[in-house]
Amino acid sequence: MKMRQSLAQLEQEFRHEAQLDRSRTETLRRRAVRRSRLRTHEQQKKRGSVRYWVLVFSLIATALIVTAAMFETLYALLT
Repeated sequence: MKMRQSLAQLEQEFRHEAQLDRSRTETLRRRAVRRSRLRTHEQQKKRGSVRYWVLVFSLIATALIVTAAMFETLYALLT
C-alpha cells in the first residue's frame, strides 16, 4: 500500500514539475519574442532617423551647389 502511494505521489510530482517546466519554457519564449520585436523596432527607428538626416543634408548640399553654380554662370555671362 505504501509503495503504491509513494509511486502515485512521485507521478503526481513529476506531472507537476513537467507542467511547471512547460510554463517556464513558454514564458521564456514569450520574453524572447518580445525582446526581438523591441530590438527590431529600435533598429528600424534608428535607420529611419539616419536616412532622414542624410536626405536633409543632401538637399541642403544640392541647394548650395546649385546656387553657387548659378551665380558663377551669371558672373561669367555678365563679364
